[in-house]
Amino acid sequence: MKKTFQLVLFLLAGVSAFAKPGVGNNPPKAKGLDTATFATGCFWCTEAKFQQIEGVKKVVSGFAGGHVANPSYKLVCTGTTGHAETCNIIYDPTKVSYDELLAAFFVAHDPTQLNRQGNDVGTQYRSAIFYHNAAQKQKADYYIKKLNAEKVYPNPIVTQVNPYTVFYKAEDYHQNYFNQNGDQPYCKYVIQPELEKFKAVFKGKLKK
Repeated sequence: MKKTFQLVLFLLAGVSAFAKPGVGNNPPKAKGLDTATFATGCFWCTEAKFQQIEGVKKVVSGFAGGHVANPSYKLVCTGTTGHAETCNIIYDPTKVSYDELLAAFFVAHDPTQLNRQGNDVGTQYRSAIFYHNAAQKQKADYYIKKLNAEKVYPNPIVTQVNPYTVFYKAEDYHQNYFNQNGDQPYCKYVIQPELEKFKAVFKGKLKK
């Protein structure tokens, strides 16, 4: 956990190297809002973590980075569509910056695992950042380069940095999954422990 805290501090120290929060992020999806698009493995876990952050208005679970139109969850799980389980994170840039969301991204999962997160194995569980514009790409590339140079992780980061093209929303039962299915074994024994660790790191950035 100590190393995780150091990682967050290291990332946030770089915020001043860029424009002020909100500048250069993708065009708002609603008045005053922007979007970050991340894949960190199972989107149920990604959604549950980013929902906790102050300034995040909505998290939508879905699929990105593939070559099949309108894929179902069942089809994506075969690993043949090229999609990653992905979340669109809609946020208020006056309350949380894209840099801070990137910090959360690198803490929310292990970006050094190729095509897997823990027991979830397959290209659909790959680590990826889907950037909406040049500024988001610059920041993603910058942090990956710095984290690798500082050897924050014992292995190189394998996170893909790809342009945002098409995002397909997952079936309704995947949305707000943890909050509606907290008693299920996967939620209790996989997501809940990970969520508690995440909340401990970001306790100063969580919703009240």
